[in-house]
Amino acid sequence: MKKVVKFGGSSLASAEQFKKVGDIIRAEECRRYVVPSAPGKRFSGDTKVTDMLYQCYGAAVREKKFAGLLEDIKARYNEIIEGLGLDLSLEKEFAIIKENFGKKIGRDYAASRGEYLNGIIMANYLGYDFIDAADVVFFDENGYFDEVKTNDVLSKRLEESERAVIPGFYGSMPDGSIKTFSRGGSDLTGSIVAKAAKVDMYENWTDVSGFMIADPRIVPNPKAIEAITYKELRELSYMGATVLHEDAIFPIRKEGIPINIRNTNAPEDKGTLIVEATCRHPKYVITGIAGKQGFASITIEKAMMNSEIGFCRKVLQVFEDNGISIEHMPSGIDTMTVLVHQSEFEEKEQKVLAGIHQAVQPDSIELESDLALIAIVGRGMRSKRGTSGRIFSALAHAHVNVKMIDQGSSELNIVVGVRNHDFENAIRALYDIFVITKI
Repeated sequence: MKKVVKFGGSSLASAEQFKKVGDIIRAEECRRYVVPSAPGKRFSGDTKVTDMLYQCYGAAVREKKFAGLLEDIKARYNEIIEGLGLDLSLEKEFAIIKENFGKKIGRDYAASRGEYLNGIIMANYLGYDFIDAADVVFFDENGYFDEVKTNDVLSKRLEESERAVIPGFYGSMPDGSIKTFSRGGSDLTGSIVAKAAKVDMYENWTDVSGFMIADPRIVPNPKAIEAITYKELRELSYMGATVLHEDAIFPIRKEGIPINIRNTNAPEDKGTLIVEATCRHPKYVITGIAGKQGFASITIEKAMMNSEIGFCRKVLQVFEDNGISIEHMPSGIDTMTVLVHQSEFEEKEQKVLAGIHQAVQPDSIELESDLALIAIVGRGMRSKRGTSGRIFSALAHAHVNVKMIDQGSSELNIVVGVRNHDFENAIRALYDIFVITKI
């Protein structure tokens, strides 16, 4: 059996955390490939190394003195090295970084050095090979990830290494310059390595014991999700559940490699298993609840709308022409409602309204702002009657007015719209009825 293990910034923020990680890796021989993030916060109020690098490089770009800021970053790494008792010096690497910052080599290069340096320390600590991600992860001329080239080169390189550390978050452009993924991209690197190495499991270690059924900032001590499918994860991630970078599932989904979200500080917890499909019956009717605030609705009404061919297409064309993405589109016989991000819509609202009038000559248009969308997701809903009724009952009991309800054809999720000020109250009410009382 082979595993790729990825560790987040909080798991590698200090020498003490490094030791926990080392114990976890050594506990199973199959944990052969390690993907580290840059050091995160050691305590509340601390600064992540990646943010320190951005600040340092920003000073260099503005022709300000940056040597002192770079020394602070070096001190963070030296603290880890000394705490681990390693015979390792990063002086050469920091000299190169200082020179490249002076040349203003690029913001992506600056950000990537956090993972790069942590990878060197991790490889030295474990006695593993170090593979620079710039040599095995590639982007094309347009800055898009080159999956085919990466998988080919990385697969061959990993065949030569029984055990290796590959830093997350970055790769290289055709001209050799450094290019990073979006923030949280180390999750994606872990997935890329898992696919190339054809492993049996991708373990993603962080500071929580897997996905929670609801946001712990809203629901106190929510239950953990034991198993979740890729489809369910996609729905929850889109609605704001952020334990895992949502793009991280794509490289390995086709390979059938499961992801296990684990807690570095509680390695005995099983965490959450993410799979393509499972026969496991979910413990509750729902798998999870997630939501976002800040939406607006545009309701278009016109008599005999349903008999007017191309009506919806014409309306949607107006939004496309104005560069506004659409979130949901519930409709009736003579009405259709379009939900969009309020921040995107406000700047162009009058242009959009004029465009709709010109395109379809509606009888009326109504706008409503300050809305929130909440997704109730779960494969168990397909075989359970009355789920929508329980949602309405819970929200009514909590004095929350439902502005919209939309169910996907897969019967995997139900989305409800409520007022922004009812958002947290609604999530707590839904969690209570599906998880706590289970009536």
